[in-house]
Amino acid sequence: MESFEQFVAVAMEAEGFIVSSAIKFPVQRQTRKMIHSETQTHGYEVDLVAARSDRLVLATVKSFFGSRGVAAEHVTGVSTNVRSNNLYLLLNDPVIRDAVVTAAAERYGYPVDQVTVRFYVGRFAGPTKGAHEAKIRQWCSDQRVGGGPIEVYGLDDVVAAVRKAAASKTYRDNPVLVTLKVLEAAGHLSVGEDEP
Repeated sequence: MESFEQFVAVAMEAEGFIVSSAIKFPVQRQTRKMIHSETQTHGYEVDLVAARSDRLVLATVKSFFGSRGVAAEHVTGVSTNVRSNNLYLLLNDPVIRDAVVTAAAERYGYPVDQVTVRFYVGRFAGPTKGAHEAKIRQWCSDQRVGGGPIEVYGLDDVVAAVRKAAASKTYRDNPVLVTLKVLEAAGHLSVGEDEP
């Protein structure tokens, strides 16, 4: 599990989910052969899968710290840069996302309407103007998959949930929570307090 995914996992656990990292779901796709009909099966990876009695969440997680950030044209799949679009197939390819949702529902025993797709973003492109974030949030809210729209969580959402979890007096041997507690003990962070 990558570092930002660990933060997201803690945030999801704070909602009462049991969280698993990187699970692949097989999806059959029609090949581009013109001579005859042929399908191939590919495994599409979901970064985090979270479960509780009433809900199954499939999460795509992109940190993109130290880079341009998550760009709206790639998430929506309209960029001429196919390689960048392909980073978000679970979001922007309806055939893949519906097949993954159906496969996950069958594998874990949930009705499809109890499966939700979430998108966790560490850094949106153009954070100062916020245009990419607004476009991504709007586009995701218009998509219908599983039990509703694609839910978008930004860095502030994740950090708030993790700080709240770190403020608990109950000890958990978790590297994310221990890091926050170490920073607090050293006087570099006030865990659990709202920032101005």
